[in-house]
Amino acid sequence: MDPAPTGQVALPGAGRSAVERYFEISLYLLIVTGFTTLASTGKLDMLSVLVVTAALLFRGYLLLQGRTLVIPERWTSFSAVAYAVFYVLDFFLLSGSFLTATAHLVLFILVVKLFSVQRNRDVLWLCVLAFLSVLAAAVLTVDSAFLAAFSLFLLLAVATFVSMEMRRSAEAAAGRARESEHATRRLSWSLSTTAVALMVSIILGAAGIFFVLPRVSAGYLSAYAPRTQLVSGFSDDVRLGEIGEIQQSNQVIMHVEIEGDPQGSFDLKWRGVALSRFDGTRWLNPSQQLTVWMPSQGRFDLLRVPSNNRLARAAESGTVRPRNIRYRVTLEPVGTNVFFLAPVAQALFGNYREISVDAAGSVYNSDRYKLVSRYEAVSDVSQPQPEDLRQQPTDYPQGMAERYLQLPQVDPRVRALAGEITAGADNNYDRAVALEHYLRTRYGYTLQLLDEPEEDPLAHFLFERREGHCEYFASSMAVMLRELGVPSRIVNGFRTGEFNDVTGSYIIRARDAHSWVEAYFPSAGWVAFDPTPAALRPSGSTWARFLLYLDAAREFWREWVINYDFMHQNQLGSSMTVSSRHYALNLRSWIRQRYRALVRSARELQRQAQDSPEEWSLGGVAGLASLLLLLNSRRLWRAIRDQRTARRPERAPRAAASLWYERLTRWLARRGWRKLPAQTPEEFLATVGDPNLRRSLDSFTARYQAARFGGSAEDARSLPELYEEITSTSGR
Repeated sequence: MDPAPTGQVALPGAGRSAVERYFEISLYLLIVTGFTTLASTGKLDMLSVLVVTAALLFRGYLLLQGRTLVIPERWTSFSAVAYAVFYVLDFFLLSGSFLTATAHLVLFILVVKLFSVQRNRDVLWLCVLAFLSVLAAAVLTVDSAFLAAFSLFLLLAVATFVSMEMRRSAEAAAGRARESEHATRRLSWSLSTTAVALMVSIILGAAGIFFVLPRVSAGYLSAYAPRTQLVSGFSDDVRLGEIGEIQQSNQVIMHVEIEGDPQGSFDLKWRGVALSRFDGTRWLNPSQQLTVWMPSQGRFDLLRVPSNNRLARAAESGTVRPRNIRYRVTLEPVGTNVFFLAPVAQALFGNYREISVDAAGSVYNSDRYKLVSRYEAVSDVSQPQPEDLRQQPTDYPQGMAERYLQLPQVDPRVRALAGEITAGADNNYDRAVALEHYLRTRYGYTLQLLDEPEEDPLAHFLFERREGHCEYFASSMAVMLRELGVPSRIVNGFRTGEFNDVTGSYIIRARDAHSWVEAYFPSAGWVAFDPTPAALRPSGSTWARFLLYLDAAREFWREWVINYDFMHQNQLGSSMTVSSRHYALNLRSWIRQRYRALVRSARELQRQAQDSPEEWSLGGVAGLASLLLLLNSRRLWRAIRDQRTARRPERAPRAAASLWYERLTRWLARRGWRKLPAQTPEEFLATVGDPNLRRSLDSFTARYQAARFGGSAEDARSLPELYEEITSTSGR
């Protein structure tokens, strides 16, 4: 950019070139794209977004007006020193995060440099700052929209650096060529086309390298990636109401793909954490986590977990027939180390060093070097029969009552209500079903949270408000079961969400977060009950269908870009090997079929030719003539076109002049005067030995040059007559 007087707004000179304007626009768009990519992650505070946006809009206005604002160097130096002090305060007091404070620093330098460009190194600084913005966005997001933003940034970066080099060369040149508006448009179009071609080549090349070289799970900056988006509700200490806060969000949490389920026929609950101790306002999980080391081939055996032993007991008693399903879970980076599994989990598969399992059956990731992202599991989703559960004994194992019948001081009305609801039941299963049905039908479901926490939230829900979200329903049923002497606990997890038939997987969002109850039956183990009324699901629409396609693209991005590692490379290689082998077999089979059909056709033609040789001879001649015409069609078309041009030379003077001059040189060559390719018309004319012929040729040559290089229609019209005159006179 042309330096303006310090601290003033100045009009640029009239000599500003097209390359200079193209460079300024591409640099400005590069900076805007870098900042927009960073702001689209949603991790910047509103004040930073507004300040930088205002600065960029003002800079764009100046660019449109053709003006430049330059901040004095002493001001920039003073502001840099002041911000160094502010950075320390930002890191320790305001942001509390190295990444956020550093992002603020980059944005500050960006704004200052935007209005203090005086040297070429300042331009390079702006390019580096734009790149740092994109780099920070890459750390802060895993969304597929980053690919589009990065592609646009790459395109503008190529255009900026190409025009920067042209600008530097132009500044070093001794003179400047005169520019026209048409030439300026052609230059902009050529630069833009070149930038697009280079960007596409870079992306294709990078994609090839990306899939050839798998990555490790953690990168250099992965320690600064956000990991705390969804922690409440899935820890060992959960207050009433926290699940309701999660359900306010529409964020995608995970995708689940079940083998052999192309239509989405399952309605399962994905178990997260089980909580057993209640203090009146929150549930806790005092169970000790037991470390399970990873055996060979990435399989964790979960059948030895104490809470899963109902499988063995059920198999021995014959009360339930196992129904196993295998599924794959792709978990978004939601900041939890919990594996969400369908009950009852038998095995877990994944590239993890170790996992931890507590006595309640909750499974945790203990690998500090890898986040929970992608895993497979096998679960038994069979359910005991009601008849068998009604006959269950009530002699519980030692320690069961102490852990799962524990209650704080509860409002006496809760015990009275539990007895009233279950007055007609004579076994624990019917009592649980009665409580479940009562809560489902007598209370309302709402996600509206309380303005202030109640001293006794359970009693307030049951006897005053009479509406709430799933956590209040599950807590009420679990407490009333314990009042009746039935061991119980609540489980936090997710319901099965929307099925995406494009990818064949379930989309589970934060709004699908759910709490339910598990009651203990000695011979069957823990059995799930859900007292929460069914919530309304959003109806399908064209927009909803579009969102399914968008989700499919995001799932592919996360699966094959974010989580791409050696296992994905091996899977991709195996798939390509099988596909290529299948394609080769199909191609070989197709060639054999075509060859056999060709042999049959040849034999049939041979038989027909033997039966009627005259007809086939005429047909062969006609076919050969047609083939010759086809092969020479281009030459014939050119001859017809040249003949038409020669007859009406005034319609295309330049082309007609070339045709008549070529005819004349061929005629002269037959008489001994051959024109060499390096000779000009005047030089060739001097080689003609006949003075009379040379005088005629002189007139023809002058008319030829006027028509060929000047586009004179009148001179072109005279060429046929001159040619006839020369050839007829010399022929006599």
